[in-house]
Amino acid sequence: MPTPPRPSPAVKKPSARKPSPKKGAFSKKPVFFGLVVVLAAGLLGFVSYRATAPDGSAARTPAAAATEPDPGVHRELAGLARRDAGDEQARGRTDAPVVLIEYADFQCGYCGKFARDTEPELIKRYVDDGTLRIEWRNFPIFGDASEAAARASWAAGRQGRFWAFHRVAYAEDAKAKGFGKDRLRALARQAGVKDLARFSRDAGSAAATEAVGADRQEAYRIGATSTPSFLINGRPLAGAQPTAVFTQAVEAAAAEEANVGSAGDPAK
Repeated sequence: MPTPPRPSPAVKKPSARKPSPKKGAFSKKPVFFGLVVVLAAGLLGFVSYRATAPDGSAARTPAAAATEPDPGVHRELAGLARRDAGDEQARGRTDAPVVLIEYADFQCGYCGKFARDTEPELIKRYVDDGTLRIEWRNFPIFGDASEAAARASWAAGRQGRFWAFHRVAYAEDAKAKGFGKDRLRALARQAGVKDLARFSRDAGSAAATEAVGADRQEAYRIGATSTPSFLINGRPLAGAQPTAVFTQAVEAAAAEEANVGSAGDPAK
C-alpha cells in the first residue's frame, strides 16, 4: 500500500504545498476530544504502520484491530461519524448502527481497489438493509493532483453527484489518465454533473479548499498515515483488506450495537 513521503509522527501538519483548513475549523469539538485523539493517534498510526509493514503481517493485524475491542478509545472515535442527512459524501441511513468512515485519496491505487472490489459488496449486503452507513473523507496526500481531485469531488457533491464522480474517478483506467483540470471536468460530465460552469467555480472555491482541508486534518488528528484508512464504529482498519475482513468487522460492530441496545451496556 502506498505511503505518502511525509514525516511521521502522524499528528504533524501536512507539507507546505497542501493548504490547511482555516483556523478554527475544529473549534466546535468537545474539550475532551483532544485527549481522545492523542490516544487514538498512536492506535491508528500503529495499525497504519503494521498494514504497510514489509514483513507480510498486513493481512493479519488490521483484521485483528477491526474485530478486537479497544476499550476507552473506539467509542469516542465513533463520535466522528457525522450522521448528517445532507452529507453528499455519505450513503446509508443516518441511524444505521454501524458507520464506516473512509479516509482516501483519488490517486491511491488501493483506494481504487476498495472502491471497485469491496465497497459494492458492502453496499449490497449492509447499506441497503440499513445496517451500515459509509461516510467519505477526502484525504489527499499525494500532491497537487490529489488535492484537485478532492476539490472536484466536493464540487460534484454540491450538485448531488459525489458518488457518481467517485465511481468514474476510481474506474480502472482513471488514475493513468491523470487529474488535470480538463480531465476533472470530463469526469464531472461523465458523472452527470449538469452545470459544469458551477462545478468549475465550486472546485476552485475557498469553500472547497476548507472542506477538503477539514477532512484531511481530521485524518491527521486521529493518526492516519496512509490511504485508505478506515474507522468502523471507531475501530481502526488500514488498507484495502480482503472483503471478508470488512464484513467481519461490520458484523461484529452490528452485534455489539445490538447488545448495547438490548442490555443497556456492552457485555463485559
